[in-house]
Amino acid sequence: MNYKVLFCWSFFICLGGQGLAQDREIDSLKKVLARLPQDSSRVNMLLTISRTYMSLDPIEAISFANKAKILGRKIGFTKGVGLAGKVVGQGYVMQSDFAEAIAQFQESLQVFDSIHFKSGVANMLSNIGGCYFNISDDTKAIEYYLKALRVSEEINDRLRTGTLMNNIGGVYQNKQATYDKALEYFYKAIEICREIDYPEGIGYASMNIGEIYKNRQLYDSAIVYFDASLDVFHGTVEATFPLIHLGEIYAERGDFNEALLYQNRALEIATRLDAKYEMTQSLLGLAETQKKKGNEPLSISYFLKAVKLANEVGARNELKQAYEGLAHAYSALGDFKQAYNFETLFSNIKDTLYNTANDKKVQQLQFNFDIEKKQSQIDLLTKDQALRELAIQRQKIISYATGITGFLLLIMAASAFSRYRYIKKTNKIISDEKERSETLLLNILPAETAKELQADGQAKPRYYESASVLFTDFKGFSSIAGKLSPQELVSELNEYFMAFDEIITTYNLEKIKTIGDAYMCAGGIPSANLTHAGDTVNAALVMQNFMKKKGEDRRAKGLPAWELRIGIHTGPIVSGVVGKKKYAYDIWGDTVNIASRMESNGEPGRVNISSSTHELIKEEFECFHRGKISAKNIGEIDMYFVGQKIQVMVATG
Repeated sequence: MNYKVLFCWSFFICLGGQGLAQDREIDSLKKVLARLPQDSSRVNMLLTISRTYMSLDPIEAISFANKAKILGRKIGFTKGVGLAGKVVGQGYVMQSDFAEAIAQFQESLQVFDSIHFKSGVANMLSNIGGCYFNISDDTKAIEYYLKALRVSEEINDRLRTGTLMNNIGGVYQNKQATYDKALEYFYKAIEICREIDYPEGIGYASMNIGEIYKNRQLYDSAIVYFDASLDVFHGTVEATFPLIHLGEIYAERGDFNEALLYQNRALEIATRLDAKYEMTQSLLGLAETQKKKGNEPLSISYFLKAVKLANEVGARNELKQAYEGLAHAYSALGDFKQAYNFETLFSNIKDTLYNTANDKKVQQLQFNFDIEKKQSQIDLLTKDQALRELAIQRQKIISYATGITGFLLLIMAASAFSRYRYIKKTNKIISDEKERSETLLLNILPAETAKELQADGQAKPRYYESASVLFTDFKGFSSIAGKLSPQELVSELNEYFMAFDEIITTYNLEKIKTIGDAYMCAGGIPSANLTHAGDTVNAALVMQNFMKKKGEDRRAKGLPAWELRIGIHTGPIVSGVVGKKKYAYDIWGDTVNIASRMESNGEPGRVNISSSTHELIKEEFECFHRGKISAKNIGEIDMYFVGQKIQVMVATG
């Protein structure tokens, strides 16, 4: 649990109502917009619509904010231009595109600075610091937070000053070595929040301080601050976190009755508010306490309830913790069959969590890519200059050669002939190397992306309104890998992945990458088309058919069969090339994450698709509804298993 940042994004607007209520609100605002003239009132209304869209559709929110920015520039409404850039940046933050968000905030920062709007300057500096915090660049985060703090103190904005004190402390809390520095800022945050009567700020800062003291095993001090946080958040969902921590502290001290009292209070609050994530955390705390108490059967009961809720809300880290706890509890009871089952589930979910752990690495890669583009341009200019100097040097040699006196004419002719053969041979080598380089580039990048990279020195990121992303993953890969030598493991994986490469080529899909035993590809890129959903599902069914035949061959030889899960989701994505020394073509967006969820929630031997994919292929394939999963910022998503292809009957007369 993490409470480090009180609210990283001070520009976030808390929107009232969800779903249909927000749709009605947007429709009403659009009607007002249609009647407004081309002036500052229209800019402000465009921004209001954009903010209302933010939690529903960040891409649409960005679209309206950009319209506000264009109109603001046209009519000379400078502050409106800055505010529009701020909202555009918020939209990119919602999509975890922190590099583009920083660019937008920097633009707004310059606008606000030009009109001496210091509150806006402090806001943008704080937002940029928040972006760097989210990509784990603590040095840059501190730099911008401190700049924002100086401006906030200058204009005596006490609320923002208190918030920034808490955020700076949150950065220092990332490392044990800087805990003291973190505490210094948290104490200042509490002092300011008391001055301005802002209890929520006191509550969050107290939680952060309590967590530091708990990590240092200074339990008495931790209890004081967790109690202070409870005084603020009494009866709210935020109260569950200090209650759970207090339970853990008393369990560590062996006071199990007190521990269970706090953890049951946390569960009671979370249940009353139907806060399923907090219910999961509370159940895990109760399970761990019962396990320490030696009551394995009751511990197992709590762990199983936590598993059910964690699956409902997609809380994978909590699911991993529950599986691990169940494996240990059953082992302690001597039920080794169940212990093995849950140990297997624990190992499998660790593999699927690999992608989640890499989210921030992907964001950092994209951020580095944007920064390195200019350096790539400089490198290309340097190479061009070197080639020109080589050409000049060659011309000088030819000029010197023509000045040789007549009596060396014969020698020069012989030398020229020899040079001709050398140049011809050299040019052949250069041509072969160029062809080899182009072939290699085409092996790692789509053809049109490779051509763009060769022509311009860079490949611009592209947005696709609709593409289908496919993930595969082998069931129980960890246990399979443990029974094979490194050579056998690589050979087996290579055989499967080569077959997948051939299949997706047949159905016009683009391979993205392999991650361990996972295979990722997409349809509808790099050239957009209308058949990508059907192409991707067809490829998935052929993959499963291939796996079935391979499984039969392996069983006939007395070998265990490899089983495959496949998940597909259709939606918008962004594609681009990252890296400098080693190019890599990759895709980003919620669509990628949901496709991965489809795979991890699928079953071996089946093709699991989302509702958006189902809508596009339901007339072509038999599909069976199998339930829902919850996705962050999206809500609940229906899942379907794909069956046979529907046979179209042609009437004859």
